[in-house]
Amino acid sequence: MKDFPRTLIVIPAYNEEESLPYVIDSIRAYAPWADIAVVNDGSRDATPDIARSKGVILLNLPYNLGIGGAVQTGYKLAARMGYQVAVQVDGDGQHPASEIEKLVAALLNTDANMVIGSRHIDKSDYDTPFLRLVGIRILSTIVSLLANQRVTDTTSGFRAIDRGALCFLARMYPRDYPEPEAVILLRRQGYRIAEVPVSMKQRMGGVSSISQLKGAYYMIKVLLATIVDVFKDR
Repeated sequence: MKDFPRTLIVIPAYNEEESLPYVIDSIRAYAPWADIAVVNDGSRDATPDIARSKGVILLNLPYNLGIGGAVQTGYKLAARMGYQVAVQVDGDGQHPASEIEKLVAALLNTDANMVIGSRHIDKSDYDTPFLRLVGIRILSTIVSLLANQRVTDTTSGFRAIDRGALCFLARMYPRDYPEPEAVILLRRQGYRIAEVPVSMKQRMGGVSSISQLKGAYYMIKVLLATIVDVFKDR
């Protein structure tokens, strides 16, 4: 087994009973050196039962907090239990476990405090609806300007962080639009961010919390939130 630092895989999960068994089994196959924590974000299906049956760490939230609250809960556990690295992996099967090692290796071999798995560095087979792709590119441009660093995939939830960033985000983590806002937040605190190209899959089951119809509305709200954050800080 490779010599990796103590790592916790954080899986925020809301009604992911269809894909969660595959996600957990894949992580164990490709990253056996890591521990796994499922954060059940108020699911109404068998998500928590599956996590228990798989023998992973299970954190049950009393009601649906959203992706930000779920991820921060996992980070709080990782910080408290002394993990050196935390990796966020979605419970819908879109993030291949075979790419986890690439994220962690990049974290260890560079000066980055966060490594984001990007769908947009290399040509990808991932099918993103046109309007959503336009929104992602606009958002990436604005976030890159605010973060003073080019970031190609600001909405990617497939990311690894080191102990320093972990302890910071455990205390302070965006709730509504966590992925792009966390990039800006970390950069303003002096943390370093890197991206590596990854392949991603389509959702295996369940329903995304952001439908195609709501995609443009979501992007507009994210942009407004980031702009408000800028003026708030000033």
